[in-house]
Amino acid sequence: MVVSVAATLPQLGVLLLTLTTHPCHPYPTFTCPGVPLNHSALNPATGTLYLAGVNRLYQLTGGLELVSEGRTGPVNDSRDCVPPIQPTNCPQARPVAVHNKLLLVDREGGALLVCGSAHQGVCEKRSLTDVGQVPERVAQPGEMQYVAADDASTATVGVVGRLGAGGRRALFVGRGYTHRATDAPITTRSLDGLHPFSNEEMGRLAVGAFADYDHRFAAAFAHDGYVYFLFNRRESRAQRGTGDYRAYAARICGNDTNYYSYVEVPLDCVGASEGVTGPWHNLVLASALGVAGGMGTTLFALFARAQAPPKQAWPSDRSALCLYPLADIDGAIERAREACYSSAKTPDAHVEYHVKSSCTQLPEESTKRYPCGYEHTPSPIASNIPVQAVAALTDSVQLTAVAVASDMNNTVLFLGDRLGKLHKVFLRSRSEARMFGSVTVQPGAPINRDLFLDPEGDHVYVLTSTQVTKVPVAECSRYSNCTSCLDARDPYCGWCVLDGRCCRKLECDRHQEANHWLWFYDGYGHCLSVQSKIPANVSREDQTEVTLTLDRMPNLGPSEGLNCSFGGRITKAVVVGNQVTCPSPDPGQVPGNDPGKDYVRLELALRFGPVTVGSTQFVFFDCRAVMVLEPDSPCRSCVTSAWDCKWCLKQNHCSHRATCGTQGTIFNQNDHEAAKRGPNLCPYVERIEGSTLIPVGQKRALKLIGRNLNLLENEWLGYQCVLNIDNRPKKLKADIKEDEEHPGIYIINCQAEEFRYQADRMEHDVGVSLETASSFRIDNLGELKVTVYNCGIGQSDCSRCQVTEPRFGCVWCSGGLPTCQYHQFCLTHVVQTCPLPDIAEIHPLTAPIEGGIDITITGTNLGRTAADIEEGVMVGGFACVVDPARYRPSARIVCRVTASKEAISVPVKVTVRDRLSIYSTQTFTYQDPQPQSLVPVKGPLAGGTAITITGSRLLTGSQSDISVFVGKLPCHIVGSVSADQLVCHTSPSSQTVGLPVSLKYGPARKVLEGAVYNYTNNPRLTSANPTSSFYGGGRAIYVQGEDLNIVQNPRLTISLKPTARKRRNPEFLPQDNEFSNPCNVTSAFGMVCWTPTIPDNARPIAAAFVLDNLHIDFRNVTRGRELSYYRNPSLRNLNNTDGTKPYIYKLENFISVEGENLNKAMTKEEVIALIGDEKCDLKTLTEHNLYCVPPKTQPQATGSGDFPKFIVLMGSLRFDLGEVRYDTEGQAVFTLHTKIGLVVGAVLLVILVAIIILVYRRKSQKAVRDFEKVLVQLVNLETRVGDQCRREFTDLMTEMNDLTGDLEGTRIPFLDYRTYAEKIFFPGHRESPLRQDLGVPESRRQTVDQGLNQLSNLLNNKSFLIRLVHTLEDQQTFSARDRGYVASFLTVALHGKLEYLTDIMKTLLSTLIDQYVAKNPKLMLRRTETVVEKLLTNWISLCLYSFLREHAGDPLYMLVRAIKHQVDKGPVDQKTGKAKYSLNDNRLLREVIEYRPLVLNVLVKSDGSVPTVPVRVLDVDTINQAKEKILEQIHKGTPYSQRPRGSTLDLEWRSGVAGHLTLSNEDVTSVVEGPWKRLNTLQHYQVTDGATVALVPKAHTSLPKEPYRDHLLGEKTPMLDDVEEGAVKYWHLVKPMEEPELLRPRHSSLRERERAKAIPEIYLTRLLSMKGIHQKFVDDVFQTILSAGPTVPLSVKYFFDYLDDQAARHGIVDPEIIHIWKTNSLPLRFWLNILKNPNFIFDIQLSDNVDAALSVIAQTFLDSCTTSEHKVGRDSPINKLLYAKEIPRYRQMVEKYYADIRQMPSANYQEMNSALTEQSANCGPALNSTVALHELYKYISKYYDQIMIALEGDPTAQKSQLSYRLQQVAALVENKVTDL
Repeated sequence: MVVSVAATLPQLGVLLLTLTTHPCHPYPTFTCPGVPLNHSALNPATGTLYLAGVNRLYQLTGGLELVSEGRTGPVNDSRDCVPPIQPTNCPQARPVAVHNKLLLVDREGGALLVCGSAHQGVCEKRSLTDVGQVPERVAQPGEMQYVAADDASTATVGVVGRLGAGGRRALFVGRGYTHRATDAPITTRSLDGLHPFSNEEMGRLAVGAFADYDHRFAAAFAHDGYVYFLFNRRESRAQRGTGDYRAYAARICGNDTNYYSYVEVPLDCVGASEGVTGPWHNLVLASALGVAGGMGTTLFALFARAQAPPKQAWPSDRSALCLYPLADIDGAIERAREACYSSAKTPDAHVEYHVKSSCTQLPEESTKRYPCGYEHTPSPIASNIPVQAVAALTDSVQLTAVAVASDMNNTVLFLGDRLGKLHKVFLRSRSEARMFGSVTVQPGAPINRDLFLDPEGDHVYVLTSTQVTKVPVAECSRYSNCTSCLDARDPYCGWCVLDGRCCRKLECDRHQEANHWLWFYDGYGHCLSVQSKIPANVSREDQTEVTLTLDRMPNLGPSEGLNCSFGGRITKAVVVGNQVTCPSPDPGQVPGNDPGKDYVRLELALRFGPVTVGSTQFVFFDCRAVMVLEPDSPCRSCVTSAWDCKWCLKQNHCSHRATCGTQGTIFNQNDHEAAKRGPNLCPYVERIEGSTLIPVGQKRALKLIGRNLNLLENEWLGYQCVLNIDNRPKKLKADIKEDEEHPGIYIINCQAEEFRYQADRMEHDVGVSLETASSFRIDNLGELKVTVYNCGIGQSDCSRCQVTEPRFGCVWCSGGLPTCQYHQFCLTHVVQTCPLPDIAEIHPLTAPIEGGIDITITGTNLGRTAADIEEGVMVGGFACVVDPARYRPSARIVCRVTASKEAISVPVKVTVRDRLSIYSTQTFTYQDPQPQSLVPVKGPLAGGTAITITGSRLLTGSQSDISVFVGKLPCHIVGSVSADQLVCHTSPSSQTVGLPVSLKYGPARKVLEGAVYNYTNNPRLTSANPTSSFYGGGRAIYVQGEDLNIVQNPRLTISLKPTARKRRNPEFLPQDNEFSNPCNVTSAFGMVCWTPTIPDNARPIAAAFVLDNLHIDFRNVTRGRELSYYRNPSLRNLNNTDGTKPYIYKLENFISVEGENLNKAMTKEEVIALIGDEKCDLKTLTEHNLYCVPPKTQPQATGSGDFPKFIVLMGSLRFDLGEVRYDTEGQAVFTLHTKIGLVVGAVLLVILVAIIILVYRRKSQKAVRDFEKVLVQLVNLETRVGDQCRREFTDLMTEMNDLTGDLEGTRIPFLDYRTYAEKIFFPGHRESPLRQDLGVPESRRQTVDQGLNQLSNLLNNKSFLIRLVHTLEDQQTFSARDRGYVASFLTVALHGKLEYLTDIMKTLLSTLIDQYVAKNPKLMLRRTETVVEKLLTNWISLCLYSFLREHAGDPLYMLVRAIKHQVDKGPVDQKTGKAKYSLNDNRLLREVIEYRPLVLNVLVKSDGSVPTVPVRVLDVDTINQAKEKILEQIHKGTPYSQRPRGSTLDLEWRSGVAGHLTLSNEDVTSVVEGPWKRLNTLQHYQVTDGATVALVPKAHTSLPKEPYRDHLLGEKTPMLDDVEEGAVKYWHLVKPMEEPELLRPRHSSLRERERAKAIPEIYLTRLLSMKGIHQKFVDDVFQTILSAGPTVPLSVKYFFDYLDDQAARHGIVDPEIIHIWKTNSLPLRFWLNILKNPNFIFDIQLSDNVDAALSVIAQTFLDSCTTSEHKVGRDSPINKLLYAKEIPRYRQMVEKYYADIRQMPSANYQEMNSALTEQSANCGPALNSTVALHELYKYISKYYDQIMIALEGDPTAQKSQLSYRLQQVAALVENKVTDL
């Protein structure tokens, strides 16, 4: 199981692609470390995204996956030089970085326009499909081609357009001033012609003093024939460096090459809340064009206030959003033109930029006559009247980017700011916008103004200086309930009521119906809410009906209804308008009360199916629980509860029912209609009379005061006091009488009792209550308790006893053992003056000479208060200042020692007030700590380095008094400090610096003299491999980096996703879900980490390297790849039959271990196999097998067994696979009897053989001689085969891994959907019929198209189509080929409605099933004899196209490549097509051909301007074969259809400067022997290893066709016979008659045929070797095809369910029949076709040998899908024998696949229809349905009369007038004369 997967592009070393995680958000992000990004551009036609940064270009898919990369720099440049830059003309040029200034997509020109800051700002055209390619670059650009600003900080903007409708394509550019006075701020440049990007004759804005105006451009855009520019500039005629800046919008006509139409108007953005009219926000920063409701096309512009001079050109953080309808800007421009054309002194406009022009009076209507100006009109015009707008939004953070989206007539804005946040804003009106959400894209990184939506409008591409992020415009699905959905206030999102999900409006099926899709802005602003509920609550003992009233309700259909859910307990609801009545559940179903409550609060939800429509809280109260929760006052709690509870006096319980009578009932205080209500009527105990303090041992009678006890009738003699002592109730008899002076008050006297308790504390509270004789509790008014205390607990000395509170009366009582006692219990003398203090311990015993350290003195009688010893503590002769807050009477003194003059040791003196002083027995020492050395002396900036300080007397004071500092940074002490050493961990630092190290002891500071700790750069990690591990861990990760030797404690940590702790051993999972393993630093540049062991099936969410304090994400080291964890491998015991017995190893062999998942996260170099304590040399590791060669001699046993054990170590995993015993010759020991028996048997055998030979010799001496010859041949062949067997197996061992590695990087050339479908529909056609023309005269084309449209409509009538198919199939001349064509044309014609086609197919299939069930159901779908069977083939093929591309295509392509790779390694006879390496014995080259591999150095370009490409060939390859191998290597990543053909190229052998030799298959040097001519090979030309060759175009394109056939291109093997007499016969490796006489035994004897049959078995080892090499690839293909999991296509499940249903309908229970149906419909009908013809899905060419091998594999797949057992024997074909062992395993996979699919959840009709509809929409237009309809009509025309008769005889067809409609079609398509 793969836990995490991430893909990288290894060749792009600096890139990191993260698609699922990000520190701030979960959005796809493309990051470019070290490459600052400048611009981005989007191609809306393809969705391709382009990024331009410093020196780099990137091409990304819409999903931000890298497609290509290009470099733009660095380049040699100098601003003082003009390009091209050469050392001769510009010696001062230096390498400079190229900043991108302009990045635009030219869709019409098919180019990416890229302008940089180097070489005076020239531009180039890049390929839209590969930004690394530069199809057009100006070699020697002139001054007119300098486009962009050649300064990194000066903005350039542009837009691609045309010079008017149909005019030349042009680039309109705005750029700021840099250094050239001749530059213009706005220019028009040509995109076509000989001088691209030239401004010549294209137009420019002439400015007299460009530098004075200092234009700063923000945007450019085109609209409705005009081009607009937004910029900031200084006010008119300001001096350089002075003057305020102001925002302007300028416009020119798109076809104006003279800029006569140029007009600019100021833009004012006024803050709405400022209360002023001035342009507070005067600088425009960014803009976007969009549509706002009621305003049409609108300019959305971001403004900011300028900073104070001299930075008035720079924006501040105060920013705003203003809206300008484009019509307002155009209107202001036209008014400025009108003013300037009308008067020379107009105040409304003027001519700007120091040009020789001015406003003047022109004839009326000049603005209309010259809408784009003319040479006599004034220009450039600047308006003096600004276009004003009130800010719709203001912000205190600078806004930097804006994008506009429209959804359901709502306008949503996306604003980026300089802090890296993207804000989502809903536009309410022109002057009001509300921010409803923000996303932190990259903290602290300003959002680039290139902010735009993807073509679908579903995502925003957000660019910063280091990354681009794809942020969705809405994330409705993240809101799980209606409240959160609407509270988000996202205009995209609303609550789909009956679906129960937050979604966009069109995603809600019934959004057009009232109240089905709730929106925050719909006038309500909230979810469906319950306005009232009657009753509001109910007793849990009752069942009733609850009526809810909602503010609104969604419309429900007649058959639809709602349910009520009381906390999951469902009842049926009755809906009337907006009222819903819900029966409450049965009382027994109501759950228990909420913890600590007298009720249970349940959610009362209205549900539509599983979806909650609306809900409220409903309470079921429990009066009985009230008295349980308040046991001290049950009556008062009952009648004061929030519920309708009453207190029954006689029954002494709380109830909601009036069952105790009105006289014995106290009603709830909220029952205002009852007279007897409220808590004051309850009987209760008010208080305890007298003192509540009781000393232990004193006998005391308690006196209580009560009220309302008269209500308890007949209880006068039955009361008792209850005291709760140590949680055990003690009951005492109580005497009650009414107070005569105060009626209503009762005096309760409790029986006297002596109180004692067990708790070890001085005071113990005892609760007091009153009960009746019936154990009914009487209420307490508040908490009633007495305090029992024991003076002797906690007062261990006199001082402590005397400081107890006086109220307790405790005294220190002298006697034999003085104790603290209650004063009445002291029978001896009461001590008034306590003994002298006693010092027990002092800590610490040291302090620095400077003092300032706190010491703690413990002992007894150390005073009663802090004042007693405030000035009484002295250390030697120095005072120790007491801390009163930390003083404990009598027991502890904490004081701070003062400074000493010298290092001394003295006792501590304590004086309590004016009594005698005492001295400690311990000595306190003033000492001077001396730190001396420091190790290490450097560490990383991240900190965390453990530094060790050594010295003397380091442990001075307590450890808590010691602190260490590096400079001013704390170094945290770890472990214990000793007298001579301490260790601390450094803190992070912000700079690399050397800092002193010091120790602080309180106020004393000790500096390490001469020692400096140096903060150095953090270690860097540059790579880590491998990036996968098993769950068992222990895999070595080799990490490369820099400065790793400064790391002390490197670790590799894995963080897991938290899971519920339901494990058997929960302690196995750490609390923080983090696992780690240490790493070992090997050098400053490398370390090795071992992957931690994690629980099986855990889900890692992050991996990191922890280098002391530095945490580095694993992905940042591996270019985005996650550390993936895989399921642990499993290995089977060596002895499969009996694991308790040793495995017998035969010498000169190898050990093969079977298992699963072996190489998912381990290579063979990492695996250790041991036999005993010696290594088994590992040769190969595949997914299912491990092969190793054991030591030559049997190792010693290491354990208790007799033989050594076979152990496999894979990281931390250890596998014990049993014992191994070597089977050596001579090990067997024979007894004497056995030896005698063997000798006798041998003698008898020899005699018997001799007799047989004599008899045989007598019969035929000639036969004996022949037989002896054969025996000699067999002996020679067996010897050769044995050697070959060992050699082939050795090759197998060494090449498996090489082959796998070679194939992993190859890109897969999938065919597009259209080509794939045509190959499936029309197999065997060189050109698809769908690509042909209709063949209809142009004059009739429109009529025919109309007729075909009507035919299309007619085919959508199910009755017509079914009748048409049946009628056609009834015709005798309607062949099987015709049926296939009709089915395919129908599939194309109905591809736009695949769901309808599916319905037709099912209907026809049902009829077919009925027919076969009546005859033989096992034969159904075995062939393709009907239209519906071909329809089924087409349908499955279309539905599985995505599965092929996403899943099955990868392993299938790997298999094809693997077979071709191995075939090409050996000789292949071009004439016969036979090869040394083959899976098919009919294609096996049986002759031993001596050959030698060569490596040719191929020049890709014939002029040798690029390096050569090494290509591996064989010396026996023909020239054509060599050419094909060269083309294969050079164009490895190119689809076959895009490669050049070998027939158009010649192969030249290059030697020296002028040595060119053209090689060919046949020339005058060809070897001729009689009628035989041999094809030329590389060996023939004596081409050497390492020779240089080149492929060059043929000089003559039309050459005579060679008279032999080339089997490189897939032709079938030609017949070897039937050659014309006297004709030249061609051969390559073997002449046809020299082939072994194996294929012609027709006239030989039986013995000869047996001999011929035995000889091919000699070559079986070569076939088996070929099979073994490809076994992994075959297994992978079968596993992918036959795996039932989440990747199973929906169509497979849907169709298999259909077959199961049909079997059930016909009562078929035989599983074999259902198995056959499924096999015939999917594996036989589709997969067999794909396996045999992979060129149906891939753009490849199949050679004859690869095709033959695939046929064997396809046959194996077919045999695996059948239910019958395939028995093989000596007579079985070799191709069957090859996979005989694997077929049972494959058959089990097929059966499991069918069973697993059956167990999967059913695929419903709606899901299938949705998938088919999506496929129709995505892929339907690719197929030519018009031609398909026309071809279908040809069949209709051929059988027109029969079809008409069938339609006229069908009542349904008559009712729909189908025959009449068909006549209309015929009349239109072929002008057929009908009855119309």
